[in-house]
Amino acid sequence: MSKKGLLVSYNWCTGCHSCEIACQMENGLPVDQFGIKVSQIGPWQYGEDKWQYAYIPTITDQCTLCGKRVEKGKLPSCVQHCQAKCLKIVSEEEAAAAIAENGKQLFMTL
Repeated sequence: MSKKGLLVSYNWCTGCHSCEIACQMENGLPVDQFGIKVSQIGPWQYGEDKWQYAYIPTITDQCTLCGKRVEKGKLPSCVQHCQAKCLKIVSEEEAAAAIAENGKQLFMTL
């Protein structure tokens, strides 16, 4: 059986931090702790007309992929509340296919 994990299409993340807040609320985490954390990269210019500016959600050791929610048929809290719909729970095979199609994605398993 293939492992499932979190696929992050970070080229679509807007940096709204909804995933962070949803995770904190779902898991009762303190304000300074996260199961998922959004980091800002840039902005900086690296060519005449090119800029680096992105947000990248990353899971932390406190992430459980909301196992109790998933057992009830629900999505993990971060996935459900992602406003840009850039977070998905997929199998390793689905992640490999998605990354082959568009490289600006991360796949994280627990």
